[in-house]
Amino acid sequence: MLWKCTICGYMHEGLEAPDICPKCGQGKEKFVALSEEDAKKVFESDRTNDIHMEIVQLAMKIKDLAKEGMELNLDPACVAVFKKAHQDAWVIKQRSKAEIEQHLKKGKW
Repeated sequence: MLWKCTICGYMHEGLEAPDICPKCGQGKEKFVALSEEDAKKVFESDRTNDIHMEIVQLAMKIKDLAKEGMELNLDPACVAVFKKAHQDAWVIKQRSKAEIEQHLKKGKW
């Protein structure tokens, strides 16, 4: 069973809600049991959320590498590729962050 703190949104998996919310410290009475359908969404989206977070991290690595390449400034064509990679990584990062935000709004976290 999956329980959600109505104060902070913390999710707890177990037969019962925790006595105290590990995030905000509220009591057991502040937890509600998620429906089977809502709990299924949360469990099924867990992996896709992890993938999105990893994509964000990889995009940041690409941005850092591209920035380093631009700073070396060895060849105009090469610098142009690094600039494009830097821009593209930003777009990739923002798409995944926006999707994570949508998951949060839908309670799929």
